[in-house]
Amino acid sequence: MAKFMFLQRGGCESPPEMTPEQMEAGMKAWMDWVNNGTEEGWLLDPGSPLSGTGALVKPDLTVIDGPFTESKELVGGYSIVEAADLAEACELAKQTMKLAGGGKIEVREFAVFDQ
Repeated sequence: MAKFMFLQRGGCESPPEMTPEQMEAGMKAWMDWVNNGTEEGWLLDPGSPLSGTGALVKPDLTVIDGPFTESKELVGGYSIVEAADLAEACELAKQTMKLAGGGKIEVREFAVFDQ
């Protein structure tokens, strides 16, 4: 089985107004997704949201504030899953997209180097 990273991009430009009940339902759906993925063995790391602050380390080793991307491209979070192939990983990402409600999910396979 291969490992894949889901990079959640965008969707943070104008978060929807939510009632406390909607927030609670969203959190329950997220926890159900985490629990199901963990029990089924394909969710290796549920990940975490990322803050909007950061820095860029340039090739000359200087450090500058960043990231400097459009908000629709900003990486807002990640998850790590295990799947047989890219197609299966994309099916798992569709489950994540239902929870995200906006933005997009980039699915990337971890490179494997023979030792």
